[in-house]
Amino acid sequence: MPRIEPLRSTEITPSIQEAFEKHTQEFNARITNMKSTMGKSLPVFDVYMRWYDLYNEVKEITGERNAYLFAHAVSLGSNCPLCTTFFRKIIIDHGEKPEELVLTGDEQTLLDFGSAIANNKGEVDTELYNRIEQMYSEPQVITLVGFAGQMIATNIFNNVLQVQIDDYLAPYIPLTR
Repeated sequence: MPRIEPLRSTEITPSIQEAFEKHTQEFNARITNMKSTMGKSLPVFDVYMRWYDLYNEVKEITGERNAYLFAHAVSLGSNCPLCTTFFRKIIIDHGEKPEELVLTGDEQTLLDFGSAIANNKGEVDTELYNRIEQMYSEPQVITLVGFAGQMIATNIFNNVLQVQIDDYLAPYIPLTR
């Protein structure tokens, strides 16, 4: 049960409706339980939806597959059921099984980096950071770290408020947690 219920249709003000419409059109995205909950504070909704801009930057840096795998690693490391399930859906919809990923050494390093950021409250051991530094330029590392931080903020929002997993994600919930 969520600690704060998502907006009901009767609660949606014209400014929130405008923000929701802009978001769905700009990013071809749905208004989920999380977004509807964030919609109770328009500044919160606006700030968190900038996630899409960072995600697009990460896709340019790493490629689409590595971007969603990185986001999944951060969400898993943050122990966020909603976001982990969201990215499980993307992985599965792309024909892979999250528990049976075949990764190159560089891909594993990227996922280890995302996981370490989430698991260790931003503490990343020097050896792992040095490997990332060899793979990406300084601006790219800054983007990856900024995105991981935004992803963690989203995970925290969902975990604190116990935002419910949307019905469309139910088939992607892991059988065991």
